Amino acid sequence: MDSLDAKILLAIDDEPDATALALAARLGIARNTLSSRLQRMQQVGVLREFTRRVDPAFLGRGLVAFVSIALSQTSSPRAMETLRGIPEVVEMHSTTGEADLLVKVVARDTADLHRITGRIVAAPGVTRTSTAISLCEEMPLRIRALIEEAAQD
Repeated sequence: MDSLDAKILLAIDDEPDATALALAARLGIARNTLSSRLQRMQQVGVLREFTRRVDPAFLGRGLVAFVSIALSQTSSPRAMETLRGIPEVVEMHSTTGEADLLVKVVARDTADLHRITGRIVAAPGVTRTSTAISLCEEMPLRIRALIEEAAQD
């Protein structure tokens, strides 16, 4: 990613509904340049799916929890496949340390969270879990400052 790519991303962040023509004019580049760069960024995975912008709370899933999961090393692929099949599992990271996975879960309430963690515990190869409920989001995921830094280079 070069500084022009970063400037394109910042312009889209500022005006997500702007047309390609308007964005190109704002950036002082040809519309074809903008389109080809956006297409390339899409293909290489710079731009993720639009649904990542949707707040789960507006889908009735306002409770957020983080589940640390220890796995049997021989069942890890099956466990991952099962966990990916749980709609309320919205993020999953392999980790070092005590747990093998850190899973972000969204739920309707604590009873719903109990149901979801029951499904997690029942996944093949899950040997132990520990759940922490988020009280509030102190800072949402932010990437803009990194893009601004890249735009300066």
